[in-house]
Amino acid sequence: MANSVKKPYLRLAQKPILAHTIQRLEQNTAVDAIFVIVDKDDFSDCRTNVLQPYAFTKVQELVAGGETRQMSVYNGVRALSTDVDFVVVHDGVRPFVTDETISACLTAADECGAAVAAVPVKDTIKISDENAFIVETPVRERLWAVQTPQVFRKSLLEEAHQTAREQQLTATDDAALVEQLGFPVKLVMGNYANLKITTPEDLRVAEALLSDSTH
Repeated sequence: MANSVKKPYLRLAQKPILAHTIQRLEQNTAVDAIFVIVDKDDFSDCRTNVLQPYAFTKVQELVAGGETRQMSVYNGVRALSTDVDFVVVHDGVRPFVTDETISACLTAADECGAAVAAVPVKDTIKISDENAFIVETPVRERLWAVQTPQVFRKSLLEEAHQTAREQQLTATDDAALVEQLGFPVKLVMGNYANLKITTPEDLRVAEALLSDSTH
């Protein structure tokens, strides 16, 4: 992002991106509790700049993240109480997730055990070799860009993370860990506006989306 401020704390319409995201989860009636996973060194800043100013009622705990996303989610799952049935894993820098997407993923996970938000890929995708020559063109109609939320039965997500730790497996999202168990994961239609803010260009798009939603 070429900025000294970490992405979750960058301002979007004078409000930290992470605060926008938490607000989306807070307003969903099916979400009972929110656990915010951040770097332990950021606990004070997160409380001061994100949690306290907006008086979130569902945020239960700040959880120290790990060196990787996978380790951070594992820490978050371990912090949950034993009576939790489903876990909604969501990126802190996806502030435009809709109530409908969250609810649809929860419904699908209730039926199937695991569900993720995703959108059909618009562009033609190429697979290259190590020299950047095309070796394959997958059928676009079967390609999806996976987003969050990703929703799992808690026992299933725990098993996936524990197995990954035991077998030293890594993945870029929790769905892949569940897939490695041989368990099917349901794709749920997401929203193209549910972008993950990772670049300055993304931030400008986010500002435009927020402006459109307030007019």
